[in-house]
Amino acid sequence: MTTWFPVALMTAFAALVVGLMVTINAIVGPRSRDPVKGEAFECGNPPSGSAWRRFSVHFYLTAILFLVFDVEVVFLYPWAVTIRQLGATGLVEAGIFIVLMLAGLIYALRRGMLDWS
Repeated sequence: MTTWFPVALMTAFAALVVGLMVTINAIVGPRSRDPVKGEAFECGNPPSGSAWRRFSVHFYLTAILFLVFDVEVVFLYPWAVTIRQLGATGLVEAGIFIVLMLAGLIYALRRGMLDWS
């Protein structure tokens, strides 16, 4: 039980700080009920159309592809730092990894996942 005491103490302290900040904000914070403040904000542009319109699936595919390739590129940084210690085996493995990434990108391009027309 003594090993969990610091965790419980830190959790209680964090909850106390959060509660204190929310209470101070409710007491001291501004209370303007401006109708303009309640409007939707679209990157500095005035809102247009319904908020319930459908987005193209290409938007989501592009976002998912970006995340997948971005995460894969992050895996190349440790390899680049330790390339001398890994030797030829590490070079071959990284080459295979890069070829697989390029194969996935070519597949996405051929399937038209990045074509917005």
